[in-house]
Amino acid sequence: MKIVVIGGTGLIGSKLVHLLRQRGHEAVAASPASGVNTVTGEGLAAALAGADIVVDVANSPSFDDKAVLEFFTASGRNLLAAEAAAGVKHHVALSVVGTDRLAESGYFRGKIAQEQLIRGAAIPYTIVRSTQFFEFLGGIVHAGADGDVVRLSPAFVQPIASDDVALAMADFTLGEPVGGVVEIAGPERVRLPELVRRYLAATQDPREVVADPGTRYFGARLDDDTLVPGPGPRLGTVTFEEWLARARASK
Repeated sequence: MKIVVIGGTGLIGSKLVHLLRQRGHEAVAASPASGVNTVTGEGLAAALAGADIVVDVANSPSFDDKAVLEFFTASGRNLLAAEAAAGVKHHVALSVVGTDRLAESGYFRGKIAQEQLIRGAAIPYTIVRSTQFFEFLGGIVHAGADGDVVRLSPAFVQPIASDDVALAMADFTLGEPVGGVVEIAGPERVRLPELVRRYLAATQDPREVVADPGTRYFGARLDDDTLVPGPGPRLGTVTFEEWLARARASK
């Protein structure tokens, strides 16, 4: 099959393209770098010609509230319209576990809008909601940094390695459309401050981690269940320690 991966040169997209090609499919990495811009529509029709499946793993280049909403809205509308014109049979999108519980955050309001567009289109679809990637821990630390202290909500997280995300995306892409949401998560549920303490210790960062229930997560207050999956998620196998060892080896 011809499978177009929107955001196919990014962290998840590049791994996904590799996996799909290994399985014998024509996987096309589409991104602004390859002349495909979902926000403007540039190059979309040509890229999607003859495509059986489209996978959207693209992310907003800006985390500004207005920019995020505009990105996911414009990109979603243009992409779904181009898919309908091309006769695409399955739309697969990567989203975030807890998206519907995080409407206080501008970023997640963008993801909510994206999901609503997918549900409202006529194309069979699968929305894959993932927990936070281990690779995003540095960004979480940066967001919570306050001088020599990192303030974080004590909520639970269940982070996942990007390799496990890509593998799950490949499997769901080649499966039948779900017509709803599936969830993927890592193998270990842990409180966010504890995980970040382990991360800072491993990276020899001396900053203190403070658990503060009042600290927001990218603009949203968290409960214990906000960022973790419901019953029956697909679980990855890579632990934090294994991911860290792989990351060090790759350097």
